Amino acid sequence: MSTIVVGVDGSSGAQAALRFAVEEARLRGATLRLVTAWHIPSIAYSGGFVAPFDEREFEQGAEAACDEALAAVREEIADLEVQRVAREGQAARILLEEAKDADLLVVGTRGHGGFAGLLLGSVSEQCAHHALCPVVIVNEPEATH
Repeated sequence: MSTIVVGVDGSSGAQAALRFAVEEARLRGATLRLVTAWHIPSIAYSGGFVAPFDEREFEQGAEAACDEALAAVREEIADLEVQRVAREGQAARILLEEAKDADLLVVGTRGHGGFAGLLLGSVSEQCAHHALCPVVIVNEPEATH
């Protein structure tokens, strides 16, 4: 069975990517693998001392982002096999590793309007350049201000 990997991070761009990935998984009869990466921010180590924190909180935050993303597409994924992956590390590296055996990698990008909106984000750009499978980059929906 084929696998479609999609990066989720709680952003509207990632949610658009998830919706695209769900449709592709339904069309292909593929497994959908949601991937989110987490890390401990450098501020936790600032000032020459380690601030009290629980590493598990960062992982739980990533898992919560997956849960929220899935909740928004609950009806559309009812008949799909869905895998959830939350791993510590840099987002592009984690996505590329998780997509090594995939048939498609789907990521969102955040546009900033005008010329900046034409540029890819660093994660989507790294995925486009280094993935071993085809990559679809879904633009963030137009923001309403």
